Amino acid sequence: MYIPRLKTLYKEKIIFLLKKKLNFKNIMQVPKLIKIVINIGVGIAIQNKNIITYYMNDLELITGQKPIYRLSKKDVSGFKLRKGIPIGCMVTLRNNIMYEFLDRLISVALPRSKDFNGIKETSFDGYGNYNLGIKEHIIFPEINFDKVKKIHGMNITFVTNTSKNLEAKFLLSYLGLPFKNNNIYGKRIYKS
Repeated sequence: MYIPRLKTLYKEKIIFLLKKKLNFKNIMQVPKLIKIVINIGVGIAIQNKNIITYYMNDLELITGQKPIYRLSKKDVSGFKLRKGIPIGCMVTLRNNIMYEFLDRLISVALPRSKDFNGIKETSFDGYGNYNLGIKEHIIFPEINFDKVKKIHGMNITFVTNTSKNLEAKFLLSYLGLPFKNNNIYGKRIYKS
């Protein structure tokens, strides 16, 4: 059975490095990545309801998993929005698919970003989860640039099982997310 290399790295090295770094007595206390949620808001879907399928196809190509619609919850007359209209799409990645996506994000997609010099360390939510905004979806190699009708962004949320931001920073840093000031929170062992 195939096991992604980041999952193998986490089980063989990162757990023990985090246990030592955070002074835990048991490896069950070590933080772990539970899921990655990718969300795309499609505000122009109010005017053209068929455009959301284009965004969903892009998200399915990037993640390898079929996304779901996100429907509006209430009427907003200022935006000409009606309740129940699809205004976004999202996908939740877990287990092997999650580690494969994270590996492609770190190794291929983020370095292809324009003027990339690392991601911000301030995007933690106070509960150990990290939010990353991507402005252009074309940084993913699965997207054929010639077939792109409109460049759009997406929000990627890394959900961990810890409630402390510092522990989550250590975990994501050891997994290889390139923070701007990475030397403060620990060195990366996985280099792309």
